[in-house]
Order: sequence, then structure tokens, then C-alpha cells
Amino acid sequence: MKYNLLGKTGVFVSELCLGAMTFGGKGYWQAIGQMPQDEVNKLVGTAIDKGINFIDTANAYSEGLSEIMLGKALRTLDVPRQQVVIATKLRIRMGSGANQVGLSRLHIADAVNDSLRRLELDHVDMLYIHGVDPLTPLEETMRGLEDVVRAGKVRYLGISNHPAWMVTKANGIARHMGWTQFAALQNYYSIAGRDIEREIIPMAQSEGMALMPWSPLAGGFLSGKYTRDKEKAGDSRRDSFDFPPVNKPKAYDIIDVMAPIAKEHHASVARVALAWLLQKPGVTSIIIGAKKEEQLLDNIEATSLKLSEEEIQKLENISALTPEYPGWMVERQMMGRMPS
Repeated sequence: MKYNLLGKTGVFVSELCLGAMTFGGKGYWQAIGQMPQDEVNKLVGTAIDKGINFIDTANAYSEGLSEIMLGKALRTLDVPRQQVVIATKLRIRMGSGANQVGLSRLHIADAVNDSLRRLELDHVDMLYIHGVDPLTPLEETMRGLEDVVRAGKVRYLGISNHPAWMVTKANGIARHMGWTQFAALQNYYSIAGRDIEREIIPMAQSEGMALMPWSPLAGGFLSGKYTRDKEKAGDSRRDSFDFPPVNKPKAYDIIDVMAPIAKEHHASVARVALAWLLQKPGVTSIIIGAKKEEQLLDNIEATSLKLSEEEIQKLENISALTPEYPGWMVERQMMGRMPS
């Protein structure tokens, strides 16, 4: 297991991060995972034993139950607090009240207090805002985040599912006011969904921000269970929860290239998909979720899978993005920029 710097913080996190979205399975989240406490304990213990020091949850996962179960697992396993980096998120609705949702200063304060109570911690190491709230000005959100940092309840800030311009604007506000800036991004990124390579990854690299891809297997679509002849896996969340959106014809083409590479390495297709992502520029820590220990162990083995340059090129070619403006114009104009 390698450890990478968390942006400009000086903190090291494992190249794989354990995602806790499968913990509990309450309400809307049943289709994603319904792990009971004893299995959660085992999964967390295995992850830590294998060198993972970064664990990611959210207040909305299983309506708060994921945070409760993660906190119990850490206490049951007697995990030293300073040996793990714990991340959670806020933004999604957490109750029927008019203000129990969003990124207002009011809701940020309430949500952080509720998360710490559920986790039974006095602080979280990373707090992400979980999505865009167009009704709340970014100035209000950044002030609310600064409040919880200065109160000692949050160490670092992250941002998830936002366009690049909004990230840079938010950090510009924080920089101008002398407040804490976002150190990390959490975005959907997989070999079947490379959209963030257009704007978000270049922005992250320019700003020195850490990148944590979520759903690196495209919600299980890249697990190896799906083929053109088998559109239902029978034991995957994709069977009933078809998310994130995937261009399936193109994804099948990608799987067709990954399958023989996996066979050559005596590995799973999922492992190849993760190994491809681990070598991408800008990636800090990939969030992996699992319902079973065997799945987690297979995912962890991706850290030892070394793809050849030829294999990487094949994967790059089959999964390449369709050029879009202004990208194709920048590339075209660069042809006359360099001296001959």
C-alpha cells in the first residue's frame, strides 16, 4: 500500500480509501448494501490490516446509520484515533425540517454536530460538501465551513460533485477572507467515465488539490459480472440501482479489452479497472466500497497489479473521451506554438 500526500496538507493517506456506503442499508440505501455491524467490523479490520488508513462515509448514508456503525467498528477494534483519517460529508437532506438540507451556515453547524455524535468522535479529519446548493451563496457556505474548522470539529475541507469553476471560486473567496480552503475533491471517475479529465483534473493539479475518485467500478458495472450477454448480475446493486450513468455500449467495449488483460495477469476485471485508475495523474486515493471481505481483498490486490505500457495504451484508446470544444481548439492551436 502506497501513501500519498493529501494535497498541500502534509497529511498522508493510503492510495485506497474504504468507502462506508454499504454499511447499514437503511431506507433508500438498501439497494447499495445492507451490512450488519459484525460484518462492518470485519471489513474495517481487514482494510486497516492491509494498510488502508483512510475511511470515507457521509451523514446521508443509510440516514446516519453508516456513521454510527463506522464509529462502533473503530471502538470495537480499538483503532488508535491518530492512525486513521476519517472523512464524512454533508449537504443531502437529513430530516423533514425546512433547513435540514443544503449548505447554509446553519445546516453546516447542525450537520457537523450530528455527525460527531453519531461517530462518537470529537472531530473529523476531512469534511466534504456533498454537492451543489444553488440556493446558498458560496460566501455563506465558506463561512459556515470556517466556523466548524475554527471550532476544532473539522481538520480539513473537501468538495464533491461540483464544477471546476465553482471550486476555484469557493477557494478564491476563502483565500481572500483568510479562511480555510478546500484541500481535496471527490468526484466520479472510472475508465468508463472519464469526464473529469476535461476540466476538473487540470484544475486540481493546477491548484495542488487531492483527488479521491468515487465509484471507480462505475457502480459495479466494471466488476466483470456484466457483459453484452449478461445484463443482470444477480448479486450487484446495478441490477436495481442503475447508477452512476454509463454509456453501456462503450463500457462493454472497454470490458472486452480489459477481460483478456485480466486473464493474462490472473486477475479480475475489477482489479484491472482499479489498476488503470491508480496510475492516472492526479489521483490521490480511490474510494472502494465492498459488501464482502473477498471483494475488498480483490480490490486491494489492484495495488500490486502492474500493467504494461502496451496494456495501458490499449485501455486509454478504448476509453478515450470524445474531443469537445474548447479542448480540440487548444490542441489544434498548440500544433503551431512549439518551435520546430
